[in-house]
Amino acid sequence: MAKYSERAPTMANPVFRGISYGVAAMLLSVVHVVFLRFIAVGSITPDLMLILVVWVALIEGQFTGTIAGFACGLLFDAISGDVIGTNALAKTIAGFVAGYFFKPGFGIAIIGNYRFLLIVTLAGLIHNLLYFTFYVRPMQVGFFEFVLTYGIATTLYTTVVAVFPMLVVNRR
Repeated sequence: MAKYSERAPTMANPVFRGISYGVAAMLLSVVHVVFLRFIAVGSITPDLMLILVVWVALIEGQFTGTIAGFACGLLFDAISGDVIGTNALAKTIAGFVAGYFFKPGFGIAIIGNYRFLLIVTLAGLIHNLLYFTFYVRPMQVGFFEFVLTYGIATTLYTTVVAVFPMLVVNRR
């Protein structure tokens, strides 16, 4: 049985890891656009791409997490039809913030732990407040309704969904 800090031989190659993250991002963006409307609570859906960005930041580091945030955000903007750049900016900053919690060799240990949920919550709150500031017109909703609906509720839903990857990693 491999330690947390050891990588499988195929995942030791950075090109293969990058391709794996890219494929995961494409699959998650399609799942988000096609299937998540069925589990939406009101208009709130979990952000699967944000969970992937936090995952990459914890495994690979802050710089890679920032780049992954930009790439995932740009991909999601293109697929979802949003204004190009809003998701890219928000996910870039979320990847940067999540990268502060990177510890070489301990990424999987952090993901299999409750700390992953705390990091997803922090990154999600920053992401959602930044993204929805551009997305929602200031006069469309009041400030407290804005923070509760778009900041906290969306972040909590994303954190609840982040329990599943945490449990999968924890079972190993």
